[in-house]
Order: sequence, then structure tokens, then C-alpha cells
Amino acid sequence: MKLISWNVNGIRACLGRNFAEAFDNFDADIICLQEVKAEQSQVEFTPPGYHIYWNAAQKKGYSGTAVFTRMQPLSVRYGDDNEGRMIILEFAEFILVNVYTPNSRDGLVRLDYRIAWEDNFRACMSELDKCKPVLICGDLNVAHREIDLARPGPNRRNPGFTDEERGKMTELLTAGFVDTFRYFYPDKPHMYSWWSYRAGARERNVGWRIDYWLCSQRFTPRLASAAILADVYGSDHCPVSLEVRA
Repeated sequence: MKLISWNVNGIRACLGRNFAEAFDNFDADIICLQEVKAEQSQVEFTPPGYHIYWNAAQKKGYSGTAVFTRMQPLSVRYGDDNEGRMIILEFAEFILVNVYTPNSRDGLVRLDYRIAWEDNFRACMSELDKCKPVLICGDLNVAHREIDLARPGPNRRNPGFTDEERGKMTELLTAGFVDTFRYFYPDKPHMYSWWSYRAGARERNVGWRIDYWLCSQRFTPRLASAAILADVYGSDHCPVSLEVRA
């Protein structure tokens, strides 16, 4: 089973940048999107063979998540915030969570909100994990370790690389979850999933790894591979993939 997660930074804009071709090339069983910045009715994209679930933010053109799945879920739940940040799908053998974690913003003006959100999210994931193994994907808006961004020194205390945010990621992993990319590549450097549009950052690979697939620890025997698809363009993020054994 192949799964993809991608922050598209506006699906309508991404559709103008060969999104449909990339989607087809993925040939994935489940594709999770973050920051769709649109309501489903505003997007003319209904690939055959997929069930589609959408969680738009109340604020127009902001945030939002979507899931395209070939397998019909047993149930679907949506996050209770008004920013469309989470979709939870239950399947027979696992629970899938597509999430777009809030950014702390310049000046860390939203850091307190972010930290409270993290605590609530971790509690929710721990409860789900009591029922079935959980797969968590999305833009988690944090570079967990220094290896996960090109320039850790200058970025200390910047959004996504504060001690508080990194600590919350550690707490989530300690609660029983695994960073699947680091499971396969614990010390592989220069692997990033987001690059600023400024100063040719992507071409120079001056980036951050802030997009993840996590899984419950007991699910690791089923992991086949994890990858960062840096050659796929269309957004300032690239897709990240996970392959799972049957």
C-alpha cells in the first residue's frame, strides 16, 4: 500500500502546476493534502476510483485538508477547530490522521496557541492508539532535530525550530509514535521537504524537513519504505511517501 502526504500551498494554484499529472504518477492508495486553501466546491478535481474527504477552514483561502483514498473508510471524523486542520479516517487495520499543524508565525505570536494545540493533539492520538495503530501524516511545522534543517544555528527561536515546538514533537514520539523517515534513515542529512521561495533556496537545497509520516510503534513491522519526493514540484513543499506491507 502506497501513501502520500503533500502540503500543496493552495490546491487551485497547484492544479496549474501539473498537480493532476503528479497525482496520477503517484499511483497511491491514499493521498493526503494540507493547506488546500479552498472549499471542495471550488476545486474541479475528482479523480476516478477515489473517495474524497475535505475539511475547509471557515476563513476563505486559508489552511484546510483533504484526503483521496481508494479504500472506503469505516468512519470519518474532522477536527473541531475552525481552520480545517485535521481529518481522521478509520480503516480495518489502522487509523489515518491527516493534519496541518498551526504555525507559530513571525515573532512567535501564536506559540502559546500552538503549544496548547500540540498537547490536545497528542492526547487525541494517544486515545486513538488505544483502539488501533495510528498513521499520522502532514505538515507538522517543526524541524525536530538539527539534521532536519540546513541552517539550525541562524534559525533558533524561529517558528518551527523553537525549543518548545521541538520538545512537543519529542513528547509525541515518546507517547508511542515513530518518525518513519528517520526509522529508515536515522542520520541521513540534507533531506528536506520545504524550501523558501526566496533566493533560490530549493535549487541550493537550503530547506527544512517539516512534513512527516509517523506511525504507532507497534506498526513498524509493516513499514516497507519512506521517502521524500524532492523532484516533485508544484508547491514550496514536496510530497513525502510511505509504503506499507499488507
